[in-house]
Amino acid sequence: MDPGMQGLEPGLEPGLGSQFFSRGTNVLYEESNAPQAAFFAPLKKVMLPPNTFQGKVAFITGGGTGIGKGITTALSSLGAECVIASRKLDVLKGTAEEISSKTGNKVHAVQCDVRDPVAVKNAVAEVIQVAGHPNVVINNAAGNFVSPSERLSANAWKTITDIVLNGTAFVTLEIGKELIKARKGAAFLAITTIYAESGSGFVMPSASAKAGVEAMSKSLAAEWGKYGMRFNVIQPGPIKTKGAFSRLDPTGAFEKMSIERIPCGRLGTVEEIANLAVYFCSDYASWVNGAVIRMDGGEYVSMAGEFNELKKVTKEQWDVMEAMIRKTKGS
Repeated sequence: MDPGMQGLEPGLEPGLGSQFFSRGTNVLYEESNAPQAAFFAPLKKVMLPPNTFQGKVAFITGGGTGIGKGITTALSSLGAECVIASRKLDVLKGTAEEISSKTGNKVHAVQCDVRDPVAVKNAVAEVIQVAGHPNVVINNAAGNFVSPSERLSANAWKTITDIVLNGTAFVTLEIGKELIKARKGAAFLAITTIYAESGSGFVMPSASAKAGVEAMSKSLAAEWGKYGMRFNVIQPGPIKTKGAFSRLDPTGAFEKMSIERIPCGRLGTVEEIANLAVYFCSDYASWVNGAVIRMDGGEYVSMAGEFNELKKVTKEQWDVMEAMIRKTKGS
């Protein structure tokens, strides 16, 4: 049986409820040695009711692969007419055909390099022409690599910040201006990362750019609510997708280390991020604006706690410590 079909609620159409949404990248959760992982098994079906996005248009940057593809699949399965954009038109077309064949809803492919404001302007005009003004905008396009900061060139810095920060700004501003002229609202969502909040060595351009995206989202949440627009952010923890992990963790060492420090004992799944994304962009979240939600299995707080490393203390060491405490109290 398709694992996505298990636990299907009565009356929920199989096509919209789960089977189109259970094709995510396998994650180490299924192989995890952490016993607690069994308590936190991810659900791989769309949580919102069928047709939640019927009659709505969604625009997703970086929608051809990974998290963007997962969000597009979820939106399309819930009735949205989706437009996905990235630089690689052949990848986009393949993804669009794949998703559309499963959901029965139109998925358009629009080539766009988000670093180029002219390309963004042309892409937005094409979106409006083929599908109409978007009701949902997902800023998911990103770029990243691991490097000691002292080895970064000006071009390396510019490459990442142009995609992540400038690209998000160009897309958001261009669509926002068109929506204001048309007097239409929309839900905007940005995908960042948990280290946008903390900063992180070895990915300094990405951390800086993602932090800027979060500041932009919160700023526009305050300013553009009057135009009917909402802006929210998801900070995913480690999600195993082919593109990201091939670049950031080619040996698999980081994956193992991540699982050891995540209290839930596993990596996240594309489907989980997609479910939160579609909630944020739905009418069920019409009062959620300016929010930044961390979704990481507890990794951030696990790393942040001053004494969290005490989990590595053995029983024998605890016995010694308790004996010393008792002796101190008795003196």
